[in-house]
Amino acid sequence: MSRFWSQIVHELSPYVAGEQPKFGNLIKLNTNENPYGPSPLVLKAIAAETTDSLRLYPDPTALQLRATIARSYGLDESNVFVGNGSDEVLAHTFQALLKHDAPLLFPDITYSFYPTYCRLYGIDFDEIALDDIMSVRTSDYRRNCGAIILPNPNAPTGTALPLSEIEKLLIEHPDQVVVIDEAYVDFGAESAIPLVRNYPNLLVVQTLSKSRGLAGLRVGFAVGESSLIEALNRVKDSFNSYPLDRLAIVGAIAAWQDTVWFEESRNNIMATRNRLALSMRGLGFEVLPSSANFLFVHHPACSAKEIFTQLRTKAILVRHLPGERTNDYLRISIGTDSECAKLISALQTILGS
Repeated sequence: MSRFWSQIVHELSPYVAGEQPKFGNLIKLNTNENPYGPSPLVLKAIAAETTDSLRLYPDPTALQLRATIARSYGLDESNVFVGNGSDEVLAHTFQALLKHDAPLLFPDITYSFYPTYCRLYGIDFDEIALDDIMSVRTSDYRRNCGAIILPNPNAPTGTALPLSEIEKLLIEHPDQVVVIDEAYVDFGAESAIPLVRNYPNLLVVQTLSKSRGLAGLRVGFAVGESSLIEALNRVKDSFNSYPLDRLAIVGAIAAWQDTVWFEESRNNIMATRNRLALSMRGLGFEVLPSSANFLFVHHPACSAKEIFTQLRTKAILVRHLPGERTNDYLRISIGTDSECAKLISALQTILGS
């Protein structure tokens, strides 16, 4: 606390990121990173860009990257916005599109940055409770609101809505922006991007951190009707005209274009996820159905906090999310087959004792 702080700083409850340990020899299953790393083409592209050109500013519009993403969906680059990770894209979205007289709606168990952004930007919000099986009911969103934001799949639960339910929301709220946060969509859910052509109130946000293995490069993007994208650009250019550096731009383009690596990596992760879920159910865990690169699990006979603590003593990091409805759950990122086998072995020891 300091007498020099602005008043808003006193009122903030900042987002708490997953632990990034300062030492090695850990099995790190706590921050939903890709266990396989980026495409080799990404490393080649970054190496080729590491020249005297780094003295020059990057393209402030990242036009080549935006065009690359747009072409893959049959859209125009004016339909794509890029930023320094999807967190920055979301931050600009909250400021540009989600602050209205009526409250913003989002789930009560969801990405914990949402209420943080609301408090930072002075946005009124209502949290809509997930149902008894930790799923979003779109019928619960049939109420007065200024806008809606939903992660699909949801985080930290991993459950996903079918595209038909997303379309219902768009039809029922034609005068409100509906933002679908698709950080984990590539691991088994349906993307809402094909709906952008028909619904001017839809904005879809994605990231290259998870399925493309670029968490360390920080690249995210949004797809929507051009007027929504213009709003994001107005905020961005009032904040930082150069959110993506030269290395991030060329690396992201290479990652997006290497569809063979992308398919192989995500298929491996989904197969490992399904095997891990089966093994954990065999140990007595209740495992929510997941369309993400993580599992949300609960053991009826052992506290999540105790399991988290015991795993940490065995150099295995998972995520425990304290909260009224999440305190009994662990979120476990999908690692390699070897890492997941070691996790199961450690859990057998913990539960056996």
